[in-house]
Amino acid sequence: MKKISMMLGGAFAAMALSGAVVAQEATLRFHQMLPAQATIPATAIEPWAKAIEEQSGGRLKFELYPAMQLGGTPPTLFDQAKDGVVDVIWTVLGYTPGRFPKSEVFEMPFMVASAEATSVAFQNYVEASAMDEFAGVKLIAVHTHGPGLFHTASPVTKLEDLKGMKIRGGSRVISDMLGRLGAEPIGMPVPQVTEALSKGVINGTTIPWEVTPALKVAELVKNHTGFSGDRGLYTQTFAVVMNLDKYNSLPDDLKAIIDANSGVEVARAFGKAMDAGDVRGLQIATDLGNNILTLDEAETARWKAAAQATIDQWFTDMEATGVDGKALYEQAQTLVAAEAGM
Repeated sequence: MKKISMMLGGAFAAMALSGAVVAQEATLRFHQMLPAQATIPATAIEPWAKAIEEQSGGRLKFELYPAMQLGGTPPTLFDQAKDGVVDVIWTVLGYTPGRFPKSEVFEMPFMVASAEATSVAFQNYVEASAMDEFAGVKLIAVHTHGPGLFHTASPVTKLEDLKGMKIRGGSRVISDMLGRLGAEPIGMPVPQVTEALSKGVINGTTIPWEVTPALKVAELVKNHTGFSGDRGLYTQTFAVVMNLDKYNSLPDDLKAIIDANSGVEVARAFGKAMDAGDVRGLQIATDLGNNILTLDEAETARWKAAAQATIDQWFTDMEATGVDGKALYEQAQTLVAAEAGM
C-alpha cells in the first residue's frame, strides 16, 4: 500500500508548478463515501491532496472526511460540492440517474479495458464531448474502475445461472443490463453492499476486485465470475469535483496549482490506483480459496449478445434528447481502444 501511495504521490508531484508564490491560505474540505483505508481514499485522494499542499507551500490545506462523515448520502455528494456544503468531493456519477447521460456511455456493457486506459479515455471524452454535464463545478478529473464482475453466494457458470438472482447494481445502466441478463437488479450505493450481502437482501453484487477488501466481500461470498477477452462486463464512472465559487475565490497562483493537479494525468493516476487495487482484491480471494471463474469465449459471447439490448436502449434514450448516442459510443470505443493499445 505504501508503495502504491509513493508511486501516485510521485505522479502528482511531477505535475507541480515550480516557483509559485502563494498569496493566501485556504482549507478545503474533501468529502467522500468510502472508509479512509479503501483504495481510492488511501492511494489516490490522500497523495493528490498532499501533493497540492506541498506545491502550495502549505497555503492550500485539505481536511479529508471519509465515509460520509459530514452527513448526507453518497448520491448527494455532487450537489454538496456544487452548493458549497463542502469544497471537494469524489463520487460515482451513476448514483444520480439521468444526470450525466453522455458520461453513461462508459458504463455500456463490455466497454471497459484496464482502469488506467479507460480512465484516460473517459477524461479525454468528457473534455471533448461532455463538459456541459459538469457546468457549475470545477472538474478535477473523471475516471473509472477496472473490469466489473460478479461476486455471488452461488456459482455463476453460465447465463442461465443468473436468472432470478438478486444482484446489486450501482447505476441505472448497470441495473438495466442486469435485468436483461436475467437477474433481479437491486440498486444501492456501494457502502451498503456489506450489510445487504450479510443479511441476504442480495444474492450477489457487481463490483470490481478493487473494492472487495474494504467491503469484506470475499469473506461474505465465495464465488467470483469474470469474462474472457480484452474488455470487462462493465465499469462505473467517478468524478472529483470542486465547488466553483471556492475555486474562483482563490488567487491565480493557487488556481494554477489546482489546474496543474487536474485533468488527464490525475485520471490516469486514479485509474492506476484502481488497477493496483484489483490485484490486491483478487489475491485476497485467491488466498481464501474462493471459487474464481472466468467464462470462456463462447459463453462470454452469449452475455455480450444478451447485454446488447442495454446499448440499444441507451441509443434510443439519447436520440429522444436530440443527442447522437451511436456517435458518442463509437467515440468512446475508439478512445478506449487507443489507450489500451487494442
